[in-house]
Amino acid sequence: MSSARSVRDVRDLTMRARIRDAAIELFGAEGFERVTVRQIAQRAGSSAALVLHHFGSKAGLRQECDDHVISTLLADRVAAADNPTARGIAAVLASAGEYHGLLDYLVRLLAEPGETSERVFDAFLEHTRAMMRDAESAWRARPMSDPDTTALLLTAYGLAPLLLQGHLARLLGADPLGQEGARRLTLPSLEALHARPVPGRRAADRCQGGALPAGRSAR
Repeated sequence: MSSARSVRDVRDLTMRARIRDAAIELFGAEGFERVTVRQIAQRAGSSAALVLHHFGSKAGLRQECDDHVISTLLADRVAAADNPTARGIAAVLASAGEYHGLLDYLVRLLAEPGETSERVFDAFLEHTRAMMRDAESAWRARPMSDPDTTALLLTAYGLAPLLLQGHLARLLGADPLGQEGARRLTLPSLEALHARPVPGRRAADRCQGGALPAGRSAR
């Protein structure tokens, strides 16, 4: 493969990601039906023809957006649950603002009735079941009376802040999807899910006091 071809492929991959990210932002803000391919192309600094070249159709682009949002947020969910320490909590807080667009998109997905919404919810539900199985094995916990229902409730608990943003913002005095809201919600959420104090509580309290990892700044 020539060097010119390699450079072009890298640029194509970068543009593909830019188009996807622009679509996620617009879909989350305006809704899936209202946004046009031309608007997405304009936001990405591309052309409608190039959008269709990469994704085939608006539906194909949306499918890739769905997959990217779900996989990214589930990966972050694993990181938060697997590392409920001061360092892990600080990392979650520092990255909270980065995912705001993805979370807006997820809200649209969950609120829209139909197969897509069901598929998204089921993905989070299955992920919760897997986390529960891992936790039961690691902690040698007593078997639950109805693990499927427990997983359903935990999934609903985890997604509720997205659908109740307005009420949480009103009572917290901060955007629950922003860094300050995440700071207020992270430790109590982990404590509720784990039903025990979070390790490294004293150090984590310093994170709640506003300290961020070196090199990271509030958005």
